[in-house]
Amino acid sequence: MTVRTTTLDNGMTVITDAMPHLESAALGVWVKSGSRSETEQQHGVSHLLEHMAFKGTSRRSAREIAETIESVGGDINAATSIEHTGYFARVLKDDVALAADILADILQNSVFDENELAREQRVICQEIGATHDNPDDHVFDLFQEAAFPDQPIGRTILGTEGSVRGFNADTIRAYMDQHYVGDQMVISAAGNVNHDELVDLANDRFHQLKRTGAPLPERANYVGGEFKEISDHEQAHIVLGLEGRAYNSDGFYAAQILSSILGGGMSSRLFQEVRERRGLCYSVYAFHWAFADSGVFGIAAATGGDDVEELLPVMLEELQKSTRDITDAEVSRVRAQIRAGLLMSLESPSSRAGQLARQQILWGRPIPLQETVDRINRIDAERVRHVASQMFSQAKPAIAGIGPVKGIPDYSQVVDSFK
Repeated sequence: MTVRTTTLDNGMTVITDAMPHLESAALGVWVKSGSRSETEQQHGVSHLLEHMAFKGTSRRSAREIAETIESVGGDINAATSIEHTGYFARVLKDDVALAADILADILQNSVFDENELAREQRVICQEIGATHDNPDDHVFDLFQEAAFPDQPIGRTILGTEGSVRGFNADTIRAYMDQHYVGDQMVISAAGNVNHDELVDLANDRFHQLKRTGAPLPERANYVGGEFKEISDHEQAHIVLGLEGRAYNSDGFYAAQILSSILGGGMSSRLFQEVRERRGLCYSVYAFHWAFADSGVFGIAAATGGDDVEELLPVMLEELQKSTRDITDAEVSRVRAQIRAGLLMSLESPSSRAGQLARQQILWGRPIPLQETVDRINRIDAERVRHVASQMFSQAKPAIAGIGPVKGIPDYSQVVDSFK
């Protein structure tokens, strides 16, 4: 596999990873614009724009967009995250030009028809309602808000029913004109794709793009705090966490390894202690979400209301123990898991295209596999314990709970446990 990169005159980056033995290719356009790029008045517009991009252009109706890609056996989709939005397609090798044309069309010529907009606003409001009905998902929205209150990075990706219904075509168009500019966009492809041909396609199809001018997102300011939503759900859904590490920080890989040691699978500390030995919950795991300038490290669990009071102290104890007794054997096992995951991802053109695009957005260049492996291999148990001590000595955890969560200890008690 050979990775090639070209920067166009309009500021866009084109990246390809050739896999000539395949009969297909995955390609997409990723934009360095997500929910944290929004002002308070724009809350939810990134996600709405992602939906509306498929609802008709000056050249194709919504139905024609779907039929054109599916008539050649391909598929097309999109996703919005906190820091970027991606529009991507998977097609046979002979249909790469068609997929590129559709992607360019929806990202430059969408008409944002009022009737389509009204329908999609209803759809997204239903999606918001479904999220609120699903405590597994909603608890993470509360957790993010507790970690980063009153900031774009702490607000939900979907927006609120009020904000979504308040948008019109001009709102969406203005946001798109502001953020969808060349130097904030990456075209990435992997599979049976020719780099030079894709560069020519990109130059031809995206020549209208403004080169630069997108505003910088508001800098993240981790605060911490608590959100509890008492409800009659059978299970109590709890997330406990602290500030993590940014992608470019020195402690990023150590934090990733730590999250796997604590709660990355059936052999992890939390699974063995909380579920297997004590039987306190069915589901428990750790996570580390990194952002450009901050991050969150946390534990998520679901348990019965009667076990909440016992569960939190055990979770806190496991966090504190990790600052003292992480072993080289544990670190070695997780490093092997990460390496295997990286190698497996190379076998999927869709995964590889997305991986390259995100690397370009976050680090300004594709990261060679061996460079990543070397960075991971340099992390030892002492380094993981050190980063754990730094993170878990903070005084302001973020806690979110939904369901029968009255047994969650008083917030001040949880704060004191980190001192």
